[in-house]
Amino acid sequence: MSELRFSLADVAGVRLAVSPINETVMSMWALASPVRYAVHLPWIDRARVTVRRPEVAERVRPLRALARRGCWLPDFLTPAARPNVEMAEQLDQIAATPPAVVVQDLLATTPRRPLNAFGQALLADPRGLLPQLVDAVRVWYDEAIAPDWPRMRALLDADVAYRAAQLAESGAGRFFEQLHPSLRWLGDRVVSDDPFGRDFNLRDRGLALNPTVFNQRRVLWNLLEDSLPAGAYPVRAVGTLWEASPTPPGDSLARVVGPGRAALLHLLETATTTTDLARLTAMSAGGVSQHLAALHAAGLVSRYRQGRHVLYRNTDAARVLLRASRGGDPIG
Repeated sequence: MSELRFSLADVAGVRLAVSPINETVMSMWALASPVRYAVHLPWIDRARVTVRRPEVAERVRPLRALARRGCWLPDFLTPAARPNVEMAEQLDQIAATPPAVVVQDLLATTPRRPLNAFGQALLADPRGLLPQLVDAVRVWYDEAIAPDWPRMRALLDADVAYRAAQLAESGAGRFFEQLHPSLRWLGDRVVSDDPFGRDFNLRDRGLALNPTVFNQRRVLWNLLEDSLPAGAYPVRAVGTLWEASPTPPGDSLARVVGPGRAALLHLLETATTTTDLARLTAMSAGGVSQHLAALHAAGLVSRYRQGRHVLYRNTDAARVLLRASRGGDPIG
């Protein structure tokens, strides 16, 4: 069991953000355990092909050595993310880690499992070998994560928006208990039902919370109290991440209104938000909004407000077009 003790400043400092580094590093767990991460098999199949390429395999070896199945990650390798942080910024942050912090963070992982050969070498020469580790993370992101990042990012952004609304509407106590079943709010602390045994005083530094697609079981906390407080929690709706495009192959409607707008019409048979549409289609939120504006102006989409959210849904005219495109009777 772990405990995180909050001051009033810490409650006010709870923040949510997407971390490209987290997805890059934690994806190694899925690569090593396909059965356990079966929801990611479409990505795992592609990643296995990528990691077998000799030029990739050699350069990502340092990352695979540290991100081992069943092992704790050193805090410096998964830095707390701020809102809108980019991958390049997080890589620079890791590269700037002082050698003493690298050593301290590596040693914090050893109670669960000893360091392997690369971990021991990094412990002995952090200044010399840290650049190799940073390069490994960069290469793995470019080769295995970046091609699917728009899809991942849409899912993660949707979760951040959902959780931020929960925090604003329900307050910190209810927010943490909704974040994950293992968490309880006890007035001045969060108690996490986990095997880690962490005991943190946040000391007015707040708490960064990062959703992740490659962490499926529990909230993962930083190991050391001196690290910037952060937790990585399982994202909602991860089962939808690798769903195929909602536009059927050869869809005749796509040839008339365009593939992007056709994809939205196929999804809008149930009321949906812009954020969820972006996640489901891997389009940008701005792109979805532009398509929705055009469809609304054409009388194909209606919109209405429900609480804090604006929902979109097909009109009867859109349903006629969809039935016709599927070969059905456009009138009946």
